[in-house]
Parts: sequence; C-alpha cells; structure tokens
Amino acid sequence: MNNLQTETSKTPFVYPNMKLAFILLITCFTAWGVAANMTDPLVKVFSQIFTMSNLESALVQFAYYGAYFCLALPAAFINVHFSYKTGVLTGLGLATLGALSFYPASVSMTYGAFLAALFILAAGLSILETSANPFVMAMGPKLTATRRLNLAQAFNPVGTNIGVLLASTLILPNLNPATAEQRAAMAPQALAAIQHSELDAVMTPYVGMAFFLIIIWIMIALVKLPKSEKVAEKVDLTDKEHYGFIATLGRLIKLPNYRWGVIAQFFNVAGQTCTWTFTIQYVQSAMGGSATHASDYLQYSLLVFLVSRFVMTWLIGIFRPTLLLGVMALLGTALCVYAAINPSMSGVWAIVMISASLSLMFPTIYGVALNGLGKDAKFGSAGLVMAILGGAIMPVVQGGVIDSYGAAMSYIVPGICFLVVSFYGFSSMKRVKD
Repeated sequence: MNNLQTETSKTPFVYPNMKLAFILLITCFTAWGVAANMTDPLVKVFSQIFTMSNLESALVQFAYYGAYFCLALPAAFINVHFSYKTGVLTGLGLATLGALSFYPASVSMTYGAFLAALFILAAGLSILETSANPFVMAMGPKLTATRRLNLAQAFNPVGTNIGVLLASTLILPNLNPATAEQRAAMAPQALAAIQHSELDAVMTPYVGMAFFLIIIWIMIALVKLPKSEKVAEKVDLTDKEHYGFIATLGRLIKLPNYRWGVIAQFFNVAGQTCTWTFTIQYVQSAMGGSATHASDYLQYSLLVFLVSRFVMTWLIGIFRPTLLLGVMALLGTALCVYAAINPSMSGVWAIVMISASLSLMFPTIYGVALNGLGKDAKFGSAGLVMAILGGAIMPVVQGGVIDSYGAAMSYIVPGICFLVVSFYGFSSMKRVKD
C-alpha cells in the first residue's frame, strides 16, 4: 500500500493543459445526477397521480434506464467517428430536448407522454455519460485514471442531492393527499383539475433544468482542447481487422475482466436504482407518515452517498480499488438483509447507509473494466453504459415483490445484486494490478 501511495503521489492527476476541460466535465456529472434523482421519486408520484400499482409506476425507471441501453452504442460510434467532445455536446443537446418535452407532456396529461419525455432525456444522458466517463479517464496518466474518475463521479451525488431536494420541495408537497379510493369517487372534471396541478409541479423542475443544460453546452462548446493531448483522437474505421465493430467486440468479449465488469455494472446499477427508488415506500411501510416526510430519508441517503464518494476517492489512493469494491458491496448485501428482516427505524437507517456502499461502485467497476483497453475503450465504455439496463429491469422486479410481499422483503432484490458486485471485486484482485 505504501508503494502504491508513493507512486500515485508522483504522478500528475490531470494533464496541466486539460484542467479547464476536466472542470467543465465535472458539471456534466452533476447534471445527470440531478436528472436521475429527480426521476426516482416519480415512481411514487405517478402511482398516486394515475392510481397505478408499484409495478406499473416502475415503468418510469424502465423508460429512463432503457434509453441508456439503447443509446450507448450509437454514442460509441459518435466518439469513434468524431471525438469525446462531440459526444458530450450531442448528449447535452438531446437531454435538453427531453427536459423541455416535459412541458407538452404536462399539457397532454398522459402517462405515456411523460415516459416519452423521460426516454428522450435519458437518451441524451446516455450519450453524455458514454462520452464523459472515458474522456475523464483519458485526461491524465493511466495510473491515476480510476481515482480521477472517482473524483469526477464524486460530484455526481452533488447533483443527486439537488435532484432529490427539487423533487421534495417542488413536486412532492404539491401532490393532492386524496387516496386512490377518493380519486375514483371524484367527478371527472374535479379529478382532471387535481391531476393538472400535480403534473404542472412535475414539469417545472425539468424545464428549469433544460436551461441549466443549455448553459453547460455553451461553455463546453467554447472550450478549446489542446492539440498536444489528443485524448479524443479518431481511429481508422477502414481498418476493419483492428478497429471494426466486430473485431473490437471480439477482443472485448475475450477479456474476462471486461466481460465480468459489464455484468457487475448491470447488477450495481440495478441495486442502486432499487435502493433509492423504493426508499420512500420502505420508510412509509416501516414508520408511516407522508411521502414528503419519507423523502427526507432519501435525502439523507444521498448525503451519505456524497460524503462517501470523497472518502472513497481518498481511500483508493491507499487501498486497492478492487478490494474496497468487494468489501463495500458485501456490506451493502448485509444492510439489505438487515432492513428486510427489521422493518423499523433501525431498518430505515440501514437503507440510508447502503449509499455508503454504493458510493464507489460505479466508477470503480468502470475504471477496472476499462483498464488497459486503449482505443477499444470507446466501444468498451458503451458496453458498460448499456449495462445500466439493470436499472430498468430490476426495479420492475422489486415493484412486483412489493405488491406481493411488502416493501421490507423487497430489499432482498438489491441485496442479491450487491453479492454479484462483491464477487467481481474480489475476483478482479487476481486479474488487475490496480
């Protein structure tokens, strides 16, 4: 550990002429954190507005993370044909369009229109994330790549906290307290008036975020990348033997560390999304109270996530990232099991503390899986972002478990997900010198 710490301290963290670009990219990590965690409470919101089951309302996450899966590979082609910067700007532009689409969705007052707006928003964020993550890794020496990505990702929970704060102050307090039975008994005009007011509350923070994304787009478009560090150079796509899609895919599949990294990322995002999506339901089931009060604990979770991200970035400079990944994922499983069998105040705090385990998973899996891929990292990054599909599938599974067995028992689902991540962390220690 001492040798690792000494070697890392002598290596530049970011190339000096890439510092401004690095700082601007950090704002992108914050932006998609805002979007993702404004979305989590929408599962509860739409289930109330449109009187749906937990499984039906979980389609919010299916639309959001399904878009990540669909657009990651096109994003890789953008990065290969052009550059990481082009990919970032394309993603920001499409995400802005998606956020603005919440306005016509609120006018139409249909669940499908909101799902379409979410899909467009997430499609842009998929391109943004597929481009930004390897871009950050390429902005400095390989030795500090995983730690650099962890630092950039540490600003993502700044956005997640803002996202939950916006949802808890602008959306949840504006929900009508009428129950499903009371809504069913209302006259159509009265129900439509209530839904119109509630959907306006959903629309407002997303449209506001669109203007924030436009500002980021302009700033990144204006920055000039130094020619001396061609971190986003194009590859020769006419050389099918080496850089064609099929050839690259064949090389990636043969690498166990990358192959298992994609699987681990699927279950990591699945576990994270499940944990945060149903925190409000768990708190209400265990302690009662309003959705607004229960959302406070989601905010606490994200504060833990924020602080832990910076702590883990520091610890990765001392301990092996793969070891920390295995240990923290195993801790996440233990906390899920405890919460499942203890639906009480202590169980609620166990749910909150899962976020400490989550804090290093995504960037560490990402960095370890892309270790040593070189130019193949552009397509490799797409595979890791496509693995975000786990966030679309597993919340639907957990929603079904809640409908059948209750919110507490449903936390066995993310617990199983974290076991897979733990296996990847410990097994990678033998394959990766990190």
